[in-house]
Amino acid sequence: MVYVRVTLEYLFDAPPEFGETMEVAPGVHWLRMPLPMALDHINLWLIEDGPGWTLIDTGISSGLSKKMWSQVIEEHLGGRPINRIIVTHFHPDHVGMAGWLVAKTGAEFCMPRTEWLYARVLTIDTSEKFTDGMVEYYRRAGGSAEYLARLKERGPFFPGIVSDVPRGIQRIVDGESLDIGGQSWKIVVGNGHSPEHACLLCDALDLFISGDLILPKISPHIGVYADEPEANPLKDYLNTLAKFETLPGNVTVLPSHNEPFRGLHERREWLIQHHLDRLEDFVTACASPTNAIDIARQVFKRKLDSSQLGFAAAETVAHLNYLITEERIVRHADEDGVNLYQAC
Repeated sequence: MVYVRVTLEYLFDAPPEFGETMEVAPGVHWLRMPLPMALDHINLWLIEDGPGWTLIDTGISSGLSKKMWSQVIEEHLGGRPINRIIVTHFHPDHVGMAGWLVAKTGAEFCMPRTEWLYARVLTIDTSEKFTDGMVEYYRRAGGSAEYLARLKERGPFFPGIVSDVPRGIQRIVDGESLDIGGQSWKIVVGNGHSPEHACLLCDALDLFISGDLILPKISPHIGVYADEPEANPLKDYLNTLAKFETLPGNVTVLPSHNEPFRGLHERREWLIQHHLDRLEDFVTACASPTNAIDIARQVFKRKLDSSQLGFAAAETVAHLNYLITEERIVRHADEDGVNLYQAC
């Protein structure tokens, strides 16, 4: 793979410390919270909104998050309440603390409907059938007996890192505008990373809160999971990146991970090329009939622990499903029901 070097403009020397805030534009504040994983942080955004605040995303649910949020509320909000919480999508680092914060503050809770439904289902469904479906999915992907046993023992992980998701929402939809702090913020929905991911664009402030859809240093995770094994999220994501071509190029991008930057379209085009090149790697890895997990190990070319292997396999299937629809590879099941992929 050969990439044209893209130089993005980073606007701050360093991020705020965990649990601290930094103003990035008039009335818009950057709050960073810790995550217990290799990607060790998430960026949240607090916007001054009349007598209170609007919060974008919430962080993962943990004892540390609750302690840090209590401190933020007491020390960093100037005595003004959080009156509205907007969650961009259902992933735990975004929705995890929403229920706890809504209960603590009484804030209005806003989220795209599909994202909210996913979060509700995943916190409620802790059944053995859910775990069995997950294990069967990874068995068909080529998971070893040892790996599958660890998955079964772990069971559903979502409820352990997400507080009780609010039972009602103020639905937000693509194209609508919200008044936040006297400025108009337009909802811009994309998918692929998740089914109805909300971003927010403020033309007056030249700001674009991109969530996980546009990140400056890493490619957003695009994966296929047991709930929809025939999905084609990579096609959805590439369509989203094409849709974002109409966004103004001079905006400051406020991403959920890494640092705020300018260079939206340069980064958008890099991400498109990255996935097009990655598809070629997957075709090469399918020279002979191979299961998804063995393909993942070939393409990602690094040692994958059990957690990373699950994500890598899901991302591999996303690329393979795309290639199947393009008629560049075929899939068939072996005598044990494990899916094998081969280039045409």
